[in-house]
Amino acid sequence: MVRARKATAADAAELVRLRAVMLASMTGREPADDGWREAAERRLRARLDEPDPRMLAFVVDAPGGGLAACATGTVEERLGGPGAPEGLVGYVFNVATHPEHRRRGYSRACVTALVEWYRERGIVTVDLRSSAEGEPLYASLGFVRTHDPAIRLRFTEPRP
Repeated sequence: MVRARKATAADAAELVRLRAVMLASMTGREPADDGWREAAERRLRARLDEPDPRMLAFVVDAPGGGLAACATGTVEERLGGPGAPEGLVGYVFNVATHPEHRRRGYSRACVTALVEWYRERGIVTVDLRSSAEGEPLYASLGFVRTHDPAIRLRFTEPRP
C-alpha cells in the first residue's frame, strides 16, 4: 500500500516542479515563467510548516529522490450555512504525478490523505476542479459533480 506523507517547507521546490508538470499536461506545453514559480515556492515555504495550517500538501517520495506525486489543499473560510455551519470548506488543487510514476496509486494516496486531514478537522465539504483524466479518481473517492458552475473575473494588471 502506498503511503503519503505530509509535505514540509523543504518540499516547496519539488511541489512547484510538480505543479509545472500538471500545468503542462493540461495545456500541452511548458508553462511560461512570469515569476509564478518563485512566488509559489515562497508561499509554500511560508505556509507548509505553520502550526495550524490552512494550506497543506501530501506527497509521495520518488525512488531515488524528489517527489513522485502531490495533492495540495486549503481550508477556506466562508459564511456558515446548512451542511457547513462553521463555514469551513476544503479545496483540493495541485494534484500531480510525474509521468514516470503514474498508474501506481500515488495521487490516490495523496488525495486520500488530504481528504482524511479535512475530515479530522471537522470539515464536511471538500471542493475541487478536475480534468477529464482525473475525474474517475475523484469519483472513486466519493466526489460528485455539482450544479454550480464556476465563473471567474481576472484583472489583467493588479492595482499599484
